[in-house]
Amino acid sequence: MDISTDDLKAPPLMTSYFPEVSKIEYEGPESKNPLAFHHYNASEIVEGRSMSDWLRFSVCYWHTFRSTGVDPFGAPTLVRPWDDGTESVDNALRRVDVAFEFITKLGVPFYCFHDRDVAPEGSTLSETNANLDTVVERLKEAQKETGVKLLWGTANLFSNPRFAHGAATSPNADVYAYAAAQVKKAIEVTHELGGENYVFWGGREGYMNLYNTDMKRELDHLARFMHMAKDHARSIGFNGQFLFEPKPKEPTKHQYDFDAAACLNFIRQYGLLDFVQLNIETNHATLAGHTMMHELEYASIQGALGSIDANTGDLLLGWDTDQFPTDIYVATQVMLVILKQNGLAPGGTNFDAKVRRESTEPIDLFHAHIGGMDTFARGLKTAAAIRKDNALSDFIKERYSSFDSGIGGRVEQGQTSFEELEAYMLEKGEADTSVSGRQEMLENIINRYI
Repeated sequence: MDISTDDLKAPPLMTSYFPEVSKIEYEGPESKNPLAFHHYNASEIVEGRSMSDWLRFSVCYWHTFRSTGVDPFGAPTLVRPWDDGTESVDNALRRVDVAFEFITKLGVPFYCFHDRDVAPEGSTLSETNANLDTVVERLKEAQKETGVKLLWGTANLFSNPRFAHGAATSPNADVYAYAAAQVKKAIEVTHELGGENYVFWGGREGYMNLYNTDMKRELDHLARFMHMAKDHARSIGFNGQFLFEPKPKEPTKHQYDFDAAACLNFIRQYGLLDFVQLNIETNHATLAGHTMMHELEYASIQGALGSIDANTGDLLLGWDTDQFPTDIYVATQVMLVILKQNGLAPGGTNFDAKVRRESTEPIDLFHAHIGGMDTFARGLKTAAAIRKDNALSDFIKERYSSFDSGIGGRVEQGQTSFEELEAYMLEKGEADTSVSGRQEMLENIINRYI
């Protein structure tokens, strides 16, 4: 179903937290207005569907409304006039008003959160759940007032010191039980808010040293955890899509969800493939030594690409910088895969990205998201133009044409054997010379479209 962002309305607020910003509109590539879209036109039709429906943009709650600019070498730098510096429920409620003013002015249909992004932890699990319930009521009201929807929810199972050794892979059964209780509640509030997906992100599901680790036991426990999560979700009527997010290296030396291949191997091994797909992030692909296009293609060809986190890393830095996407080439590669698999729904394009700690003012949040949305709009239009002209597909089809008939056709149809293939080559004597891969020509073709 096509998504319309025209019906999004700003919530009735006593105070405007972005008074200098009105609704961000599409003004076209000739506009010099930094608070306008130059390429993202939500209603523009591309391959029979609106841009908003293809892209299904989402604002992430954690980086956008909770990030402070702190890093391992410096204190917070970001100016957030609405934040009083406390972890109080009142402060959390005020952030809801800030978030929905921002999201509606930006014209984005979805948002995402971890449970600890939206509500503070209490001194006990009961108090923590009560805090979350209070904020969820306000989130529900804000969604109703504005038309903004929840793309997905998840649980923060990595920040609290109790999760130092992991959550669903912890060697401590009490920690495992706490994590289960937390995910149970997170699924329930995701369902209550009409969330379309639920994400498993194993922030500390891995190990630092195999000397103290029973890897098989930890993987068995993680799989059992995910099965229990599914069972509970279905028991309460949540039929949304579950997503598993690959991430390598950080913060543990080895993450069990290292990349798409590792995740899919785990999912198949433990019988999770029927209800779990992948949420792929650009910066995580880079850290795993892959391109984003590789990770997307690997997931997509196996029917497991469910959603994406849109960001980028700095190739000169070996850690997860979570910058906003600005590379048209990468966006084009991403959209070539997404168009080929006919979209991401019920997943979407979540901006898991944060402004730089030097970009200190609230207005920078708008500039960052506008740039990311324009980047993906250009990627979408460029990919559609490439597909319309069959600029890549015709070459690929020809390159593999020897498998369309003859001995190649028999290989693909499973009708041959080593004996037959050997006899074929003994009679022929030598393989035909392969045609050129034409990499440089194809790169030039992509450049012409961009």
